[in-house]
Amino acid sequence: MIDKQLLNILVCPVTKAPLQLDREKDELISTAAKLAYPIRDGIPVMLEDEARALGQEEFEYWLSKKSTLR
Repeated sequence: MIDKQLLNILVCPVTKAPLQLDREKDELISTAAKLAYPIRDGIPVMLEDEARALGQEEFEYWLSKKSTLR
């Protein structure tokens, strides 16, 4: 599990936008870049090459949740 304080200071390395935590998939979501960064062994892997692209439905889901967070 990622520390809440760490989540508050981490930003997307591509866009510098805030990230959202997907607890089920252990990923950090950047709606600005439409990318999901993996969290491995509790450590966020903040490399664009390691991120996966969000599908349209997944992007829309996280975009709608964005207004309810922070």
